[in-house]
Order: sequence, then structure tokens, then C-alpha cells
Amino acid sequence: MTPSFALRDALALGDLQTFLGRSARVDDGAVRLIGSGGVLAVYTSVLQPAGLLDRAPTVLGLRTFAADTRAPVDSVVPIRALLDRLARLEGPATGSPGEPVGVLVPPDTATAAWAGISPPRAGWERVDDVAAAALRAAARAGIDEVAAAVPSGIGEQIVSRVRGEVWGRPVDGAPDVVAGGAFAAYSLGFLGPDPAPDAEADDDEPPVAVFRAGPWMRLTTSRGHVLIRRL
Repeated sequence: MTPSFALRDALALGDLQTFLGRSARVDDGAVRLIGSGGVLAVYTSVLQPAGLLDRAPTVLGLRTFAADTRAPVDSVVPIRALLDRLARLEGPATGSPGEPVGVLVPPDTATAAWAGISPPRAGWERVDDVAAAALRAAARAGIDEVAAAVPSGIGEQIVSRVRGEVWGRPVDGAPDVVAGGAFAAYSLGFLGPDPAPDAEADDDEPPVAVFRAGPWMRLTTSRGHVLIRRL
């Protein structure tokens, strides 16, 4: 039987599309879907080591959705295939507002090394809070540094080394969080809209919670989670 799930409504469908679209701009490889107990967990890759000598951390994005599954779902599919499937459900196909939206998981399968590394679901301990502004600053600085250090046409080995160095270093003021985690939270929209360039610091902006479980770290906001596994 083809795996399937039903999202709560068309708003949830749009939310999933937004998350997958942002993820695809970072890494358009694969998405892992795990559904059971009324919850669909959607994992995407932001960073992953390119080989045994690559010191880059594994960084995943995670969104969870209320969803009904007739049977447990655990599938790894191309992210573009799922986006195409969801696009065909827009408009009249979604039914009346507030009605569940059924989704058949695409039959295509994808191979992704990161999908075989499962973060823990329990045992997380909150260890710190970090300002969203600090993560934005680390992400922007890293993006600029990688762009300046990696001109077009350079070898993949050098690209991997530069990215590993930039995204593997700790965030200022948050030594347990690597810059790659900040990049993921920023790129996936988990930090919210960018403030205006001349805007004053928002002291009321909620901090990002930092959790640890074994070799994994997790950044959590109201918009989603970033999972980080360092070598």
C-alpha cells in the first residue's frame, strides 16, 4: 500500500510547502517523512560531511505537523518530487477550508546518508538559550565568508574544507552551537523575518532554546527545530 498522510487543512499544506521550498534552496536532495501517532515529522538536510575527511557537522531541519496516517510512514523521497505532489493539491483539490488534505507519498525513493542517522526523540536536556540576533549575525557572516572564499570553478575538496571550517566553528556567545546550526535556522525561516536594517534591537524577541542529547544539539523556536551532530 502506498504510504500516505492527511494534513489538518490547506493552511498546513501551505506551511509544509514553504518549509520544503526553503529547504530545497539549501539542499534539493531528499526529505525524510516519519509519521505515526498523529504527528508527521519532516526532516531535511542543510549540511552534511562530503566524506570521511570532511569535518563539517551534520545539520538537519525539522518541522512537525499534525497528521493522520493509516499506517506508520517512514519514507525518504526526492524533495522536488514531494513539492510537485503538493503543488497538484493546491486550489480546488484541497476541498473546503478546514478540511483535511490527503497526500500520497511519491513512489520515487532517494538515497541520503544523513537519513540513516536518526536523532533521538527523547532524552533532551535544555542547556542554554541564545539570542536570535546572534544566530542571524553568525549565519550572515558565514554566508559572506563562504562566498568570498569559494570562487566559481574551485575544486569540490576545497569547497568542502572551507564550508567545514566556517560552519563548524562556534557561534559567539554560544560555544555549544556551531555556525552551521545558525545557518540552518536562518535559511529555513525559523528565526522569523529579518528586521529592517535601521531597526533597533528587539529585546522582546524570544530566545532560541538549546537542547542536548548525547552527540546531538537541538535549536528550537516556535517555527521549527535544527538538529546538529558534530564529529
